[in-house]
Amino acid sequence: MGYTPMIQQYLSIKADYQDCFLFFRLGDFYEMFFEDAKRAALELEITLTSRDGGGEEKIPMCGVPFHSAESYIKALIEKGYKVAICEQVEDPKATKGVVRREVVQLITPGTVMEGNMLDDKENNYLAVVTETGKQKFAFAYTDMSTGETFVMEINRGWNAVLSELFNRPIKEVVVEQDFSPAYIEELKEKMQLTVSYAKETEQNELIAGLVTNISDSRLADTCKILYQYLFHTQKRAIDHLQKAQVIELAEYMTLDMYSQRNLEITSSLLRKEKFGSLLWVIDRTVTAMGARKLKKWLERPLLTQSLIEKRLDLVNGFYQQFFEREEIREALQSIYDLERLSGRVSFGNVNGRDLIQLKRSLAKIPFIKETLKQFDNKAIKQLVEKIDDLPDLLELLDVSIAEDPPIAITEGNLLKDGYNQELDGFRDASRNGKHWIAELEQKEKVETNIKSLKIGFNKVFGYYIEVTRPNLPMIPEGRYERKQTLTNAERFVTAELKEKEALILEAQDKSVELEYQLFLEIREKVKDYIPDLQRLAETISEIDVLQSFATVSEENNYVRPTFTNDHNIYLEENRHPVVEKVMKDDQFVPNTIELAENKHLLLITGPNMSGKSTYMRQLALTIIMAQVGCFVPAERAELSITDQIFTRIGAADDLVSGQSTFMVEMLEANHAIQHATENSLILLDEIGRGTSTYDGMALAQAIIEHIHDQIKAKTVFSTHYHELTSLEENLQGLKNIHVRAEEIDGKVVFLHQIHSGAADESYGIHVAQLAGLPDSLIKRANIILSQLEGTTEEKSEPVQKTKDDELAMEQISFFATEKPKRKEEVSPVDSEIVTSLQKINLLEMTPMDAMNELYKLQKKAQETKGR
Repeated sequence: MGYTPMIQQYLSIKADYQDCFLFFRLGDFYEMFFEDAKRAALELEITLTSRDGGGEEKIPMCGVPFHSAESYIKALIEKGYKVAICEQVEDPKATKGVVRREVVQLITPGTVMEGNMLDDKENNYLAVVTETGKQKFAFAYTDMSTGETFVMEINRGWNAVLSELFNRPIKEVVVEQDFSPAYIEELKEKMQLTVSYAKETEQNELIAGLVTNISDSRLADTCKILYQYLFHTQKRAIDHLQKAQVIELAEYMTLDMYSQRNLEITSSLLRKEKFGSLLWVIDRTVTAMGARKLKKWLERPLLTQSLIEKRLDLVNGFYQQFFEREEIREALQSIYDLERLSGRVSFGNVNGRDLIQLKRSLAKIPFIKETLKQFDNKAIKQLVEKIDDLPDLLELLDVSIAEDPPIAITEGNLLKDGYNQELDGFRDASRNGKHWIAELEQKEKVETNIKSLKIGFNKVFGYYIEVTRPNLPMIPEGRYERKQTLTNAERFVTAELKEKEALILEAQDKSVELEYQLFLEIREKVKDYIPDLQRLAETISEIDVLQSFATVSEENNYVRPTFTNDHNIYLEENRHPVVEKVMKDDQFVPNTIELAENKHLLLITGPNMSGKSTYMRQLALTIIMAQVGCFVPAERAELSITDQIFTRIGAADDLVSGQSTFMVEMLEANHAIQHATENSLILLDEIGRGTSTYDGMALAQAIIEHIHDQIKAKTVFSTHYHELTSLEENLQGLKNIHVRAEEIDGKVVFLHQIHSGAADESYGIHVAQLAGLPDSLIKRANIILSQLEGTTEEKSEPVQKTKDDELAMEQISFFATEKPKRKEEVSPVDSEIVTSLQKINLLEMTPMDAMNELYKLQKKAQETKGR
């Protein structure tokens, strides 16, 4: 036996949406069947039931109420699923058989429009990636809630694409059917993104018009795929979509995903949240638009000095005039999210309250313009010319929309009296009728002497006269017509009351219907202003970010950086912007950082927990702040433009791809070495620690030499291999610095001060003690350390070594307990020990192998003493 016609209809529609949950409208519920029902019941924690579908077995089924479906849809979207909304497109009362249904919208993680599914301060991007050549890709992304779209060419390989995806709030990626399966797997598993397939591109005038500004056909075709996917999923015109802005990556600082993560620019490394990031410190924006704009600027610092200086000029103007800036901040608090409002107007889900918010926003614009004119800064005054306060739109909204409209747009009371003459007539008839009803109630109370008599209304019976049971004998015979019997009362009507009811209800129905149509017309008129609203939003959000920079700069005592062309960096009393904000009891210790063209590589030594990583990070964050146009945490800042920042800070396994800490370390170091230029900044922390001591030290030295000789990038290299400090003698561009620490009463005190020269100790055992390791363990470690270092403090002549083995032979002092005697004092056994020492190839030994070998040598030495 086959399925029922309704289930057959469901299966027919579901066949086109296999990768989605199909929300199938049945009355007041969205129902799901078969596998959708089983999965939805688990994901949404709702009851799984079943129904007869015409087959031999009952069909699994679950559902959610229509009026509260949005919260369930949000839960599925946040888990990365897609939801197809299938609605009844015919009137069930006028249809025989199964009501026709169609999918009216496909909601995916990258196409969300509903307000409660979006983060006000975060974009929600849908991206398209296409392969355009060997290691070349076109990359486009859009936020459908705002209409902004961007496109670029990426010619540095697949990892650069992953960095773009990682560095931006992208929720979904669309690819073509023949896209690399390996790449798709990485998108799903490593990046945890929803992957969708492109739809066949159709000839569409709107799509063609959106790419007329793109000369590169590969980029234009990628944008067409993006727009076509939006039209396919939303199944309506999307008038707020903007032409794609072509991003030239060469105009912006490159920050790969490792640098974004390690430097904690927009989210903290540990908790993956805004708190503890650079964004958290400098975000004093007031509007949602401004918050999103600030994040975009942080993701793409500028490389063009003139553009950076222009931003700094504007920030300086806001910085200098506190009172006017505060007035701007206060006014901005009344500005609604104009970007997303434009999207809602275009999408057709804007309501009366949204338009009131728009009206109040526009009403503040003239005040903002006048306040901007009060600034002395010419650049700020010029911003006024970019602001259109849209007086015609403001007037339309002012005369039409009621001050406190309902959320629903189909229940009336949306529009003001006086806006439409016909509507006023219906309202007057309705109000007069209700006034007549009130007068009738008073009249009946007097004539029947029933004080509790009342006239009420419900949708089933209309208007009625209600009399409580004890008062029924007081009703004159034949006065009323009985309508309904209740437990404690009777309800009646009169011919006159029914006549008035017809007039009142007709006026109300016509009023609500006309008001709805008038509201749609107003919405269409507002739609004409979408491009103007988007331009206004762009300027207002820019003002918001600039005042935010000025506000945070004044509050935190930041200074305006200056830029030079001599490749030098000089930061006097530089501070870490985040660390100084989270420190509660202690005061942050600032340090001066200097990287000159002739000393472009700093080799920093010092104990763990002393502040080496903080020193490195604050340098990078200061540069980023300067190149987005913000003042910086220092007493004085002289910078040159940095084109890229590469970091290798902190140890982390890449468990997804099965790579160890050391492999990740080498990959990140290689990424820097392959792509850095002399205008780049490289931060490398403890390179080589993931392998044996000598392998690691050899790699570290080779990397230092390569960067110094070949790349000449500004570099800070942190290490515990103190032997590397001898490189200062041979590498002219390298300078040793160290973090100062003092040992007081057997305890180490970190001063967090950077000084010239190399550190004399690592203080590793002291750090272990601070970490709370048992006292007995600490004592034992000190004994072992004394044994290992014991005889290395005795003054003796070094063993003759070849130049190539010099560094390796120096390392023997870490393990040996005896040094060879002077040549004239060497005994036969001692000579054997010296020969053995010279044959040891430390660079091919692990620390344990070295310890075993040296134990044998020590036994020989002790035997010699015994003789």
